[in-house]
Amino acid sequence: MIDFLKVEANDLSHRVAVSGPEDGQLVLFVHGFPESWYSWRHQLEALGAAGYRCAAPDVRGYGETDKPDAVEAYDFVSITADMAGIAKALSPPRPAVVVGHDWGAPLAWHSALLHPQQFKAVAGLSVPYLAPGQFPAIDVFLQFFTARGLFFYQVYFQEEGVAEAELEADPAATIRKFYYAISGDSPDGTWPSDKKHGDALLTRLPEPPMPLPWLNEEDVAYYASQFEASGFRGPLNRYRNHRRDHAHLTALDDNRIHQPSLFIGGTEDLVLKMFPGDPVEAMKPHLPNLQGVHLLEGCGHWTQQERADDVNKILLEWLGGL
Repeated sequence: MIDFLKVEANDLSHRVAVSGPEDGQLVLFVHGFPESWYSWRHQLEALGAAGYRCAAPDVRGYGETDKPDAVEAYDFVSITADMAGIAKALSPPRPAVVVGHDWGAPLAWHSALLHPQQFKAVAGLSVPYLAPGQFPAIDVFLQFFTARGLFFYQVYFQEEGVAEAELEADPAATIRKFYYAISGDSPDGTWPSDKKHGDALLTRLPEPPMPLPWLNEEDVAYYASQFEASGFRGPLNRYRNHRRDHAHLTALDDNRIHQPSLFIGGTEDLVLKMFPGDPVEAMKPHLPNLQGVHLLEGCGHWTQQERADDVNKILLEWLGGL
């Protein structure tokens, strides 16, 4: 059974979906873009039934959590402090396990890095842990894509108001098209690799054959209702903090995450094909206690929704060994 709490943390009010016994080990689930607590619905049910105290907040800017307006309110320092505050409120003084997907994966990785006293272990889905490089990621994207006249979604998201207007025009269509295009159900090429700088996010993304095996019209309607209420500004502001995040992270003495860690990805996830080389191998020196890497055959970007049973099994086995 999934219930909802309002949790005050880091000067904001957060809506948190919860399940499982209050005295169970806390597992904090952090969603990505454009999602909500709802993307963890299958994990909340399965892990809650297994005796874990599960909590999935709407990240700031989403759903029924507070939505600061300023771009800088969505940097790593701010949102990881949210996660640490929620964990402390729900499980004092016992440290939690944090699990994230998509943008929620970097938020989970960096919550463990910046708040090691609050998080005893960390798992990332879809997005591997990458220590900061020489340049902020947005500058790399500008050089690799924009300078060659190519579209890149994170560059498109930089100008305030532009992507908001496109995505808010029809939130249900946004969810259907975007989710399908980078899922394991879409044929190769559904996400166009030849779009030009100046194109929009949804340009040439087709309507999917609904329902998908893991996403039906009821799911789409719920997500759409959340974005109709919240808008997309807060979610998009997360992408507008690359330089601010880079400055903070490069000032740290140690960017390694020392807690037990886990990675789950999909063989058809475009995120893992976005980086040069092997991103899984690249993260290993920075995760000295990496306890497992699982690549789910045929799975696209929406890992815990596309392969709910597989992800639940992997997480339960890992959690049981901590």
